Amino acid sequence: MSISLTALFTVFATGAQAQESFRVELGRDGETIADMRPVFLEFQSRPMPAISPTEVARRYQRLFEHSDEPEVRIDALNRLSNIQKVTDEDVSFSEEREQQVYRQALESYESILDRGAYQGRLDELLYQMAKAHAYTGQAEESIDRLRQLVGLYPSSSLVPEARFRIAEAAFSAQDYAGAESEYSRVISGEGTDSLKTKARYMQGWSQYKQGPSARPRAAETFLAVLDGFGEETSGFRRIPANDAELVDDTFRIVALMAAEDRGVESLAGWLTDAGGKDYGYLLYDRLADYYASNRRFEDSVAANNAFVRDFQAHYAVPAFLAQNVDVWRMAGQTDSARAARAEYVRAFSGGARYQRLASADQERWRSFSRSLADYHYDQAEEDQTARQRESFLLAADYYSQLADRTSAEGDVLRLAGDAFLQAGDHVNAFEHYQRAAYDTDYEIKEDPAAADAAWAAIVIQRDALDNRNLLPATLDDLAAAADRFAAKFPEDQRQPGLMADISNRMLAQHRYADALRFSDFAITHPSVNAAVRYSAWVAAGEANVAMASYGLAENAWRQSLALISEGLLQDALAKDTSSLKRQLASSIYYQGEKAASEGRTDAAVAHFQRVESAFPGSDIAIKGRYDAANTLLKAERWQAAVNELTRFRADYPQHDLTPTVSEKLVFAYQSSGQLVRAADEIMRAEGKESPSWGQQLRAAELYHKAEAHERRNRIYVAWLDRDSTADDSESHIRNQILRHRLVLDNVEPRRYRTELVERELASQWHSEETLAWAGQAAIVLGAEASERFADVPLQIPLAESLTRKQAALSAARERLAQAEKLAGEDARSEILFRRAELYRVMAQDLMTSEAPANLSDLEATQYRMLLEEEAYPFEEKAIDLHAKNHQRLAEGRFDDWVERSLQVLADLFPGRYDREVRWMTWNEEVNDDA
Repeated sequence: MSISLTALFTVFATGAQAQESFRVELGRDGETIADMRPVFLEFQSRPMPAISPTEVARRYQRLFEHSDEPEVRIDALNRLSNIQKVTDEDVSFSEEREQQVYRQALESYESILDRGAYQGRLDELLYQMAKAHAYTGQAEESIDRLRQLVGLYPSSSLVPEARFRIAEAAFSAQDYAGAESEYSRVISGEGTDSLKTKARYMQGWSQYKQGPSARPRAAETFLAVLDGFGEETSGFRRIPANDAELVDDTFRIVALMAAEDRGVESLAGWLTDAGGKDYGYLLYDRLADYYASNRRFEDSVAANNAFVRDFQAHYAVPAFLAQNVDVWRMAGQTDSARAARAEYVRAFSGGARYQRLASADQERWRSFSRSLADYHYDQAEEDQTARQRESFLLAADYYSQLADRTSAEGDVLRLAGDAFLQAGDHVNAFEHYQRAAYDTDYEIKEDPAAADAAWAAIVIQRDALDNRNLLPATLDDLAAAADRFAAKFPEDQRQPGLMADISNRMLAQHRYADALRFSDFAITHPSVNAAVRYSAWVAAGEANVAMASYGLAENAWRQSLALISEGLLQDALAKDTSSLKRQLASSIYYQGEKAASEGRTDAAVAHFQRVESAFPGSDIAIKGRYDAANTLLKAERWQAAVNELTRFRADYPQHDLTPTVSEKLVFAYQSSGQLVRAADEIMRAEGKESPSWGQQLRAAELYHKAEAHERRNRIYVAWLDRDSTADDSESHIRNQILRHRLVLDNVEPRRYRTELVERELASQWHSEETLAWAGQAAIVLGAEASERFADVPLQIPLAESLTRKQAALSAARERLAQAEKLAGEDARSEILFRRAELYRVMAQDLMTSEAPANLSDLEATQYRMLLEEEAYPFEEKAIDLHAKNHQRLAEGRFDDWVERSLQVLADLFPGRYDREVRWMTWNEEVNDDA
């Protein structure tokens, strides 16, 4: 284990000094009853005579054996005990004889007590008797004497020791509560600090023995013991040899109690309740040691981790974390030991925390870091699963952290770069390669490995520009890196290829001057090969084209074609011949574009048409022809554009651009006012396909504008003959417009008037125009229905003719009602007039209807009177409706229909008669309100 209590204690002992007298210390003769040796009196001795202690002891033994006086015998025994205290020689009785001696001493004690006369102190006598009883195995009698001493002589200096012996007797008898109480009396009494310390220690044991519920008290007591020793020994740095075992045992029992209770949680709680202890880390360590020694390795690590978690700033944290490694190694758990190393490294990765470590701890950190880095790198190389990247990243992080803290910085940085690269972390890989190549005193800078590190950084930058990694790099960064690489490693043969690549990249970013500079570097480099020179010439050609230097561009294309024709390139590059020819043709094409942009139409058209001579049959040649026509269109030279477009369509009927020619022709025709030709072009069928309905309607609109109504109407009729249900407002209005135009051209007028009315009534969308058109159509249809109604004669048999008349009247009224709904207020006068006329005609037809032939004159007269009565309501209804038209004058409305109603009223209103009416059978409701 890394932390050991015995290792933290410094035991010292004070050498014995010669003295003139000696003193018996009652608290130093044993920790348990079994260890006790009776000591009878305290006295000051004179200097020892010049005689051996053994001889003196022998004489006192003889005195004890031959004297009959109890006081003499006790005094002899007392002197023998004191001689044994001051000499290293064994002057004691044999064990068997000693038992006999103390039994005889007890007899002397009893004799003195019985006489009631004793020259010394009785409290001392009682104490010595108690010890003698104890030594001879008479425990109860010993305790009785001690209790007698405490009760009779409470102020005696022997009371603390007596109470201690009483407490120990209770403890031995397993009366732990009683022992706790007795030890408490010792602690609160007048005894020595040493005795009180022993009492407090034993009180803690008494509490511990009382079971789990008493553990908090026991912990408090033991911590008090440790507090005392901590103060006396400067934080356990100088522990006397005779106290070391007690201190160690106190630490041990606290750890044991915690392990038996709730482990770290209990220990932390006890320390918290005690206000925290400076030596708390020793208790955590002892608990971890206890767990480890009992093979409870996980609990041991948990104890260490608990201390680290709760006391992060403590100086012992490194030792606790390192101890975890040892515990897992003791357990044989390699993976866990590795994880513990990782935790150690993580805990002190920060610069400030690392700097606070001792030298040995820093060396341990470096060792752990390197071993972890190497392990994860090796694992990643062997692992082909998804975890491979994670392993490389771990290795990279460890190498990276280690680099600034090791003498082999360059080598470790390169390893970090390799690991980051393998993990796909190009940002960090680039940084570490750069540092390895340029920012350290790397010994291999004269070695190809240094150039390789620098080259690796450049490759990462270049890949970043190609979006193959996430390094935030710009082309300027790559260019600067190339310059730095060339300056540092001037003889490296990878330079021309790099410069040619940068030239192409500059070209892609429209930095044409820079592209030419780098391509020139590559072309003129002594170690350049044909492939790199070819790439540089191509870049130069494109840069010159971009800068409108078409002559220089042509030279570049020719140089490139020459390299191919000389056979200096691989077959793959030789296949670029067609592409280069296209570039050559493009130079001519660009001249056409430039001329067109400058408004030089004729020159532009000539250049576009000349492209074909550079690259016959190519797409760019065809596009040149096409753009020649476009140039003419833009110049508004319509007929020339029409001619060029027509020829293009004839020459390239299957080309992808050909389908766009028709629309351009339509534009040219419209722009030149040739609307019928524009419409004809739209209606022109390509192959077997007819124009879409959208195109046909567009053509119809052009025909309409050109007043080519016959062609227009054919499209309208065909469109409306299909399912022309409108799905939206725009469709409905468009269809109503078509119907209205057909009506105006008298194309099936009744059909389209009927559709106008019915579709408008059924639609949820309307405009003022569609409502007006539909309303007018309804009026016309109503007028036609009214004429049909008027044409139905009333003749014999009257019932049949009345049925026909009624049906015609209903049809006319329905049309007029539709007209009123659609046309609204503007047509109300006409609708009122036509409705009134329906009833007037009905009345007139009734009055003039044919009478039966077999009637007598009287019957004929009566029949005529009956018809008049039947006609009267219709005449009244007609008058009422015409009168409503008349009333519109009061509203400020007057038109031809109002005037016509006034004329009819003048004829129909000779007077009004009030007479009963006998109704004929008639289903029509005459209650026709306006």
